[in-house]
Amino acid sequence: FALPLTLALSVITSPALAGGDPNVGKEKSALCAGCHGADGNSANPQFPILAGQYPEYLIRALADYKSGARNNPIMKGMATGLSPSDMRDLAAYFSSQPSALSSPTNW
Repeated sequence: FALPLTLALSVITSPALAGGDPNVGKEKSALCAGCHGADGNSANPQFPILAGQYPEYLIRALADYKSGARNNPIMKGMATGLSPSDMRDLAAYFSSQPSALSSPTNW
């Protein structure tokens, strides 16, 4: 049961589903690295870890920062210049990176 579920979830949460290009996202991520780390694993607990996040979540968060639906002046400034394609590429990159956070092994 666990293996089929794991395989199904890995397909569902694949960076490819975000529609972005992780290689292009890596190139675009230089401005993100100052706070979130080069691979999305921030060493500072003040900044969230982006590595391993669901791409759809990252895209939505960036869009919400850009629109003002999420209130963070720093992130609004960062997201304002991003196109939907930029957001998909960044989400594809960060979601494809291994997270420094541990994940549960037994449900």
